[in-house]
Amino acid sequence: MSTRPWVRKFALTAHIVSSVGWLGAVACTLALSVVGLTSQNGEVVRGVYLTLEQTGWTVLIPLGMASLLTGLIQALGTKWGLFRHHWVLVKLVLNLLAVAILLMYMQTLGSLADMALRTPLAGGDLDGLRSPSPVLHGVGAVVLLLVAAVLSVYKPRGMTGYGWRKQHEQRKTIAAADAVTPFR
Repeated sequence: MSTRPWVRKFALTAHIVSSVGWLGAVACTLALSVVGLTSQNGEVVRGVYLTLEQTGWTVLIPLGMASLLTGLIQALGTKWGLFRHHWVLVKLVLNLLAVAILLMYMQTLGSLADMALRTPLAGGDLDGLRSPSPVLHGVGAVVLLLVAAVLSVYKPRGMTGYGWRKQHEQRKTIAAADAVTPFR
């Protein structure tokens, strides 16, 4: 499928902005998670867990979905295709995995936020509230999104079986057209 250059550039820009925004938002939530895990201030810990839940619903999920949607548009509207190259498929799987894990993890963040609302601010009560889980998920998400970014830049070679067949068909079509067309 071929698209007009301005549509392709707009879609690419939207994909880059949503993907980089998602990575930046994940990095910020990772920093907040570290603060929530290490702070001795009960109000700070409570605020971190309440903020993480809201950030998940209002920033992380929309940016993840935007990255997925714009990536699909990019794949379907450019020469790379969705099923032609291994790196495109890997990026799709990574994005689907990240969004799915995030959607499932929002239950955990919701539970942590509820616990933060119910837990008294006394220092001793914070141990039950502190969780390394947001830090671990944040590190995993940063790594996953960085791998996707590296794949986008380096575009490792390697076509899928479908990609090889499509390329062969295109070459045959061009060769047949050249054979029928008189010399110019």
